[in-house]
Amino acid sequence: MSYLLSLLIFLPLVGAPLSYIFTKMNRRGGIYFSLGLSAVVLIISAYIFWAVFASPPPGGDFAFQERYTWINFSYVGLDYFLGVDGLSSPLIFISGLLTVLVIYGSRKLIDTHEPEYYALILLFEGAIMGVFTSLNLILFYIFWEVVLIPMFFFIGVWGGPRRKYAALKFIIYTYAGSTIMLLGFLYVYLGYINMGMAPSFDIPSLAGHVPLGLQYLPLLASFIGFAVKLPLFPFHSWLPDAHVEAPAPISVLLAGVLLKMGGYGFLRISMGLFPQASAQFAWAFLALGLFSMFYGAVSALLQKDMKKMIAFTSINHMGFVLFGAYATLVSGNILGIEGAIFQMFAHGLAVGGLFMLSGYIHHQAGTREIPKLKGLGTTMPRTAAILVLASAAAMGLPPFSNFLAEFFVIVAGISAYSITAISVLVPVITAGYFLWMIKRTVLSQPEGPAEVHDMDLSDVVAFAAYLVPLVVLIFASYLILTPAQPVAEFLRSIAGA
Repeated sequence: MSYLLSLLIFLPLVGAPLSYIFTKMNRRGGIYFSLGLSAVVLIISAYIFWAVFASPPPGGDFAFQERYTWINFSYVGLDYFLGVDGLSSPLIFISGLLTVLVIYGSRKLIDTHEPEYYALILLFEGAIMGVFTSLNLILFYIFWEVVLIPMFFFIGVWGGPRRKYAALKFIIYTYAGSTIMLLGFLYVYLGYINMGMAPSFDIPSLAGHVPLGLQYLPLLASFIGFAVKLPLFPFHSWLPDAHVEAPAPISVLLAGVLLKMGGYGFLRISMGLFPQASAQFAWAFLALGLFSMFYGAVSALLQKDMKKMIAFTSINHMGFVLFGAYATLVSGNILGIEGAIFQMFAHGLAVGGLFMLSGYIHHQAGTREIPKLKGLGTTMPRTAAILVLASAAAMGLPPFSNFLAEFFVIVAGISAYSITAISVLVPVITAGYFLWMIKRTVLSQPEGPAEVHDMDLSDVVAFAAYLVPLVVLIFASYLILTPAQPVAEFLRSIAGA
């Protein structure tokens, strides 16, 4: 039995208090310890990602499985049950990569309560790895809730002037959503007992086997929990506040990793455990995803704060995930689910890089207000170049693989309903607000004498780690799509699409 998945979870969890102690004793030593430990987790996650690509498990099956009895009473059987497939492996890898980049970028942007900060980052990493590897619903829920703890403190302690309001709003929305989600899980479990069937919380045992009569209410409950996290309109209002107030490195984790919990939940649980009910209401989910795409894009167009603009970009891009996933259930075209998985990976890198960049710009220029950031091409040429490239990735322009992800989703949507061809307007609006931002910040002339406060070469290399994989994947998209295909075909088959 492999123990790699447990290492992904418990290395950062055990390392969190050690990071606190080491950073308390010596700031630089503690940061290097946290960075080194997260690099080890990244190496393990990269190996798992490659192994799943090289030998994708059949649909409905999982690689690197670990299973131990946790609680075993007469009517309660809870197992510590882990596994990965073509849906979870890319999310594990990007979680490991972004954690390394966040710790590296934080060394210049975070200067208060540093021992607590780096310890909480490792706590967050361990919990998010648990979310993406758990194959037991209660274990999944526990890790899901643990993720909220560090994020609440990240926003509430290291955030901006309205940090307490944003942190409280974040915890109310997300905790309420996850509680409703838990009630849905319990409804299925108790329903099995009432029907005289053997109850289970194990995802592989339930996938494709939950009676249709038990699917409707849990689908609604899980929808609320995952819609808040993705987030979808009208469950989204916590996100712009959280992003604006959170420090830039935490916005990277928030957009690049935490939002993916919602997309992962829709694919793994809403579609995986309640497939027939999902197929019946796929048109509604598809329409909501399409509306969120337009809503996020148009709202971003109206923003003057760079971080708030990028936050609405996330709502726009995450709408693609729901739109593509449920388009598959209508049309049977697996490009929708494959594109949704691809979109989660590509969005995490492109928008994660933009959020970190917004922190650098704020740190050097003293503002994030787009009308005030004039002449960056002259005053901060390296930063401006990275900003243009990261914006191109978020726009979905070749040679960045975001183009492929959005293309797959749109094709699947048109296969489902021809009217959804209007979705091609979303990338046009997205390009519009990014070009508007670039024109006012990079292509404008500086006001007053030009003072150069640019990032150094080491930071340029760090930002390359956000962008280079996106270029590689447009030529090597099979790294994501090959293991995603069995997952997509399995979800399609159990839904009868």
